[in-house]
Amino acid sequence: MNKTPKAIIIAAGMGKRLNPLTEDKPKCLLEIEGKTIMERQLETLRLCGVNNAAIVRGYQADKINFAGVTYYENPNYQNNNILNSLFYAEASMEGNFIASYSDILYDKSVLERLLEDQHDVVIVVDTDWREYYRGRIGHPIEEAGKVLKIGKKIKADEVDGEFIGMVKFSKNGSEVFKREFRRVKKECGGKSFHEAAIFERSYLTDMLQELIDRGIDVYPVLIKKNWWEIDTAEDLEKVRKIFKEKNN
Repeated sequence: MNKTPKAIIIAAGMGKRLNPLTEDKPKCLLEIEGKTIMERQLETLRLCGVNNAAIVRGYQADKINFAGVTYYENPNYQNNNILNSLFYAEASMEGNFIASYSDILYDKSVLERLLEDQHDVVIVVDTDWREYYRGRIGHPIEEAGKVLKIGKKIKADEVDGEFIGMVKFSKNGSEVFKREFRRVKKECGGKSFHEAAIFERSYLTDMLQELIDRGIDVYPVLIKKNWWEIDTAEDLEKVRKIFKEKNN
């Protein structure tokens, strides 16, 4: 059985949809019931035994500063996107690891399910995702990280689930992922890549789709809710209300 993986949290982005709340801080430092989003994510990781964490910083990087965490800097965060941001932490991709967006929260049960799965490349997929978008205006359903194929531009009625922004790679899976990334970077640098206008602006979902198209198995861990994305002020208000009720 694989040892407990490292975690790499991608937190370089500017969080423009949360302006003006993110004018003076990265969105992972917004508070929910007395703890920042990042504190809550690190706490859940540690509850599941994932004590080795790294964070990729960019926007207002000096403000993301937690003890016991490895840091990587993405100085080009205004011009690249999640996939290329992740690879600033390539030194932490030795062996098995989890890659996670920094603007999500999830129950311990979600992470436990991911850790239990021993396939080489495993993504967390919410099959009850449509309900989460009901009444959500600032981040419409059309922009969900949807899965039939993986991507953001698939029609909602063609989708089986939503990728929540968390993927686990075994040692072998991480080697395949890095190899394919290097190949694509060489072939597609400055060119379109799946749903991205240019490779440098591609999402993690674009690279996962590339793996699938190359015949590399990407396995889903299927969940129903128990996770939250904080992408807009509307999301933040909703999640704050949920966590307030949890604490009462």
